[in-house]
Amino acid sequence: MKSTARPIENLINQLNKLPGIGNKTAQRLAYFILDMEEDKVNLLSNSIIDAKKNVKECSICSNFTDLDPCAICTDDKRDNSIICVVEYPKDVEAMERANCFNGLYHVLHGVIAPTKGIGPAELKIRELLRRLESDDIKEIIIATNPTVEGDTTALYLSKLISPLGVKTTRIGYGLPVGGDLEYYDEVTISTALENRRELK
Repeated sequence: MKSTARPIENLINQLNKLPGIGNKTAQRLAYFILDMEEDKVNLLSNSIIDAKKNVKECSICSNFTDLDPCAICTDDKRDNSIICVVEYPKDVEAMERANCFNGLYHVLHGVIAPTKGIGPAELKIRELLRRLESDDIKEIIIATNPTVEGDTTALYLSKLISPLGVKTTRIGYGLPVGGDLEYYDEVTISTALENRRELK
């Protein structure tokens, strides 16, 4: 006979589905939630529901937003001649924390990974190419992570964009191959941006 109550077991199972959450961590979180005051649990659950219901993709850059277009795309103080292409919305957050980039963004929502069944059609590449129809765009900075998939995606994008006459650069990395942009500190991101190289 199981000693764990069914609702607790269900909570543990759901938490266990989150990335980076193993069985022990899921169990620890479940019991932490049970020890919380009910109003705080309600705030937590309501914030999850609110985010799921009200956060959408920006129709221009595909970043997560509650306004469309997003605050970055509508900010007239930003340089709209440069677009930094990143893998995920969390990478925009990392770039913004570094406070070293004042252009616009484009979020791919992934990278080309044939072994996982992810090809160019699954990414926001068509949307990026539509943005390049504007004469305002002078440079595309590709800031995908320094992984095999990230490099493959950067090369694919450069081959698509270069013939359009738009300068295409790849963010420079003074860090280990295989890292994720979201984990880099502000100085590392700033240096990587300054050391970007042109893709040909």
